[in-house]
Order: sequence, then C-alpha cells, then structure tokens
Amino acid sequence: MAAVLSVKDLSVRFSTPEGAVSAVSGVSFDVEQGECVGIVGESGSGKSQTFMAVMGLLASNGRATGSAKFRGEELVGMKIDKLNKIRGSKMTMIFQDPMTSLNPVFTIEKQLGEVLSLRFGLDRHAARAKSIEVLGTVGIPEPEQRIGAYPHELSGGMKQRVMIAMALMCEPQLLIADEPTTALDVTVQAQVLNLIRDLQKRMGAAVLFITHDMGVVAEMCDDVAVMYAGRIVEQGNVFAIFKDAQHPYTKGLLRSLPRKGGVKKAELPTIEGVVPSLLNPPAHCRFADRCWKRKLLPEADQKRCFSEDPKLRPAGESFAACHFPVGGEQL
Repeated sequence: MAAVLSVKDLSVRFSTPEGAVSAVSGVSFDVEQGECVGIVGESGSGKSQTFMAVMGLLASNGRATGSAKFRGEELVGMKIDKLNKIRGSKMTMIFQDPMTSLNPVFTIEKQLGEVLSLRFGLDRHAARAKSIEVLGTVGIPEPEQRIGAYPHELSGGMKQRVMIAMALMCEPQLLIADEPTTALDVTVQAQVLNLIRDLQKRMGAAVLFITHDMGVVAEMCDDVAVMYAGRIVEQGNVFAIFKDAQHPYTKGLLRSLPRKGGVKKAELPTIEGVVPSLLNPPAHCRFADRCWKRKLLPEADQKRCFSEDPKLRPAGESFAACHFPVGGEQL
C-alpha cells in the first residue's frame, strides 16, 4: 500500500526584492496510515512552508519543485479545481493561530455549516445537527449554545477546538497540525493534544505534527524529522532519536529541554549563534558555524564541515546529515 503522503526532494523558493529565498531545500519523508510524524525545528527552519507547499497554499511569490504525492497523486503543480477536491476533505490542516483563522463576523454555526454545505451538500438543518455533533466530539460543552457564538465570545482553547472540529468533520485521511497549541496555556495544550491523539486513533488518520517543542514530539509522534535552515538534518524513530540523537543540532535541542530536578533555569544550555541567511545559503553544512561538535574536531576535519555538504545517511538508529555523528556524546 502506498504511503498516505510521500514527499520527495521538495524545495520551496520565494522571490523577494533582495533575491530568491530558499525556504525549503530537498526535503523527503513518508507518512503511513495511522502514523503520526513530527516535523520539529526552530522558527524559520522551513517547517510550515513545507506543508503550505503540500497544500498548495504558498504565497504568490513562492514556487515549489520536487514531488508530494497524496495516495499516489502528485500535488505539486496540480490544478486548483482538482486540488480543492482533496484538501479540506481527504487532507486538512489545523493552522497555528485560531485567533485569526476564524472569521470574526460569522457565527461558529455559519463557518462550520459552510464546510458541510460545500463538501456534502447538506441543507442548513442537517448542517446544524452535524456541527453540534462534531463540537460535542471535540469536547466543547453545551454545543447547542456555543454554535451560535461569534469567535470573540470563545476562549483560545475553545477556538482551537472549533478549528479541530472544522478539520475533522470531513473525516480526512491526512491531518496536518501546524503548531496547534501555540498561545494556549499548559492545561489547554494538554487537552488539545489528547483530543488530536484520540481522534487519530478512532479515525485511523495519518497525522503530521509541526512544532518547535520536542516535548510535544515525544508525547505525540511515532517518527520525527528535525529541520534546520530549510533541510532535514536528522530523521528516524522518536524513541531512537531521544535515546541517542546523532546530529549536533538535535542533541542541542534535546539538551535545551528543562528537566525536573535538573539545572537551574539560568543555567539551561542554549545553541549559540544564528541560522544562516536563506537568501544565499552556504554550500557546506548549514550548521557548521554553530556546531559544538565541529569546534572539538582537529583542524583538518573542521575543514570538511566548511567544504562539503553532508547528506542524510544511516547513523546509529536514525539518519543524520552530519560528517561526524555525535551518538553517545554529551554537550
């Protein structure tokens, strides 16, 4: 059986007055039915733009190349009318900011009902009944009353639940969740994550979870791809990577996680330096300037980091784009 989503050598470039920005460079991964794959990395790493390309939602100055196949059908370059039959029904996305994703001038009933009317041709009465049912499924109390509310009358957590309801009401085969717990308090974050996980298990959908939070990845995902400066630098099973990360960047992210009974907050390790400009990305390892491992190498080996672009290759129990994997080493 083909993967629900198969991405091969996907790249995204944006035309700007300063020049072409290479936001995503040669990204490849598969997502199988019932599997949750995490895409993790700091802001600007290319996580969201990867999936905006998959969904055909890039800004007008953006262009995607490579391949992204949904159930064997090529999405890159697909005509908009055909793409519209896939996204929103078979493939849906939860955006990271529920505050701006809902239209403030329409009630929740109007916005959910529009989805059901367009996708299933339901009349207003049937759409209202289905909307109330779905709102109850995602844990919104008193859905019969909430359905008549406007977005500003709901809390951030409630808005996010509405967005999840909107994404799931068509029972998609693939759900893309882009930072779905952003701006939510810790308690509501946990509720939203539990909701997505429970619905995934019940529906058997494939889930792509985009986040900068390694803790969320550990809780939610089966496999993980770590992105840095537009590229995947490590990829593999979540347990294997958390046990023995092979790329210095992944190791740095894990080292930066607060630990109960660990170092004081002021002593929490960080990754020094800044991400290279994607206007003119280096032809060598993009992490070399910030790499703690590189600084420990003999000068001859360091030259390789600044002259040769590492490719993803087997390292330990995962795949890492590093000339000198760091399995078993500590920062």
